[in-house]
Amino acid sequence: MSASLADVTALTPDLPLALRHRAPRVVVVGDVMLDRWWVGSSHRLSREAPAPVVEVSGRHEVPGGAANTAMNLAALGADVRLVGLVGADEAGRTLRALLERAGVEVSGLLDSPDVATVTKTRVVADDQMLVRIDDVQPLALTPALEDDLATATAKALVEAEALVVCDYDSGVLLHAVRTAFTRQARPPLVVVDAHDAAPWSALRPDVVTPNAEEAFRLLSRSVPTDGTRLAALTGAADELRERSGAAAVLVTLDRDGSMLLTGDDVEGRPFRTSGSPRAEKQAAGAGDTFVAALTLARAAGTPLRVAAALAQAAADVVVQRFGTSVCSTDELVEHLGVGDAALDEETLLRRVAAERAAGRRVVMTNGCFDVLHRGHTTYLQQAAQLGDVLVVAVNSDRSVRRLKGPERPINGEADRAGVIAALSCVSYVTVFDTDTPVPLLERLRPDVYAKGGDYRPEDLVEAAVVEGYGGEVQILGFVPSQSTTDVVGRIRARRGQPLAD
Repeated sequence: MSASLADVTALTPDLPLALRHRAPRVVVVGDVMLDRWWVGSSHRLSREAPAPVVEVSGRHEVPGGAANTAMNLAALGADVRLVGLVGADEAGRTLRALLERAGVEVSGLLDSPDVATVTKTRVVADDQMLVRIDDVQPLALTPALEDDLATATAKALVEAEALVVCDYDSGVLLHAVRTAFTRQARPPLVVVDAHDAAPWSALRPDVVTPNAEEAFRLLSRSVPTDGTRLAALTGAADELRERSGAAAVLVTLDRDGSMLLTGDDVEGRPFRTSGSPRAEKQAAGAGDTFVAALTLARAAGTPLRVAAALAQAAADVVVQRFGTSVCSTDELVEHLGVGDAALDEETLLRRVAAERAAGRRVVMTNGCFDVLHRGHTTYLQQAAQLGDVLVVAVNSDRSVRRLKGPERPINGEADRAGVIAALSCVSYVTVFDTDTPVPLLERLRPDVYAKGGDYRPEDLVEAAVVEGYGGEVQILGFVPSQSTTDVVGRIRARRGQPLAD
């Protein structure tokens, strides 16, 4: 890593480590809340009403909103100070304790008997969210509490390198930040993540981070439904910067990644990041992770485009998970490096245990995947449909040579694992060195073990193991004339022939 992060031109695994070492001081001012997840199962309807009866098996409480942004900043190595309001209630005390445990400085988190802590409770049964209960009461702050909030903001901004504002339309933040700027110098970096960025335009933020719907609302337009939203945003770049007052607008686009709109876009084309969509239906807070990673990188001096790419990578980590979660430095390093392609067995077991704790159904398959072809991708997509999490175990190079001879594999295990990991239907990849995956199956114990249609259950030594612990064996469809041997044969048959233009 270069001595100056301003010289970084590419996203590499060592960047998160350099950011953690740099540890910039970041202030988060925002609407904090407590996220509650009630998880269970439902097998019947209530007699009182046509509503499902949920037998709750687990309850999870985590910081949400601006508090989740602060949690992500702390997990990524920033020196974080949080300013916000909670009630003098049990939810407020729980929120404060969770933040303190994560290393967030919370002296600016004010509690008042006149305020109720915002809570959002999600009830999930059998991987389906049935209802979200938002306990949000209108805020009408007294002049004294408004001044206390401004004072806390000004105090937190002392020696701060960045301020990130998380405004969920509470209406209580703008006055505090404006007043604080009259008492304390504006930090070098101001990032605004607001449902409505227009009221913040007078602060001239460095970056605003609306999602697509918020960006079009800022333009007083509806989101196009004909597939032209990216072109429309590109064409409105100047207007978006003018209305938000920001030097740069970074629009988050869910599965489409993000789009960075600045005044110096190359040939009028904005910088884009690509998302890594997953099947996770109950992930929440990926936008908070995005903003946290972006702010951390920019506060440390990383160029804006690299910071945007880092933010996307961090969001890709948490969108794979159940609930409201954070991305740590080590997880981001793993995601950006070789470790993201192939997890070691112990790491894989921990990840799968967490997935199971969230009530998710685990599917596993295995193979050499030497030259990836349509037969592979078809059956992997079919396997993914059998559950919620697809684990692919790839034979090591030594294992392939033992099974298929000294001329194989054509591609090394790191390359084969990397290609498989890039498929959106695949959740986790590991490499195993045994002739069969039986030892891994005995430890992982997936709910479903899947193989391609060129196998029969009676031919699989793995079947007895899976059925022995109560698992299910599934043989998937076969795609004819699609095998690595066929592909290699066609390549060799054409050897010496000129390549077509």
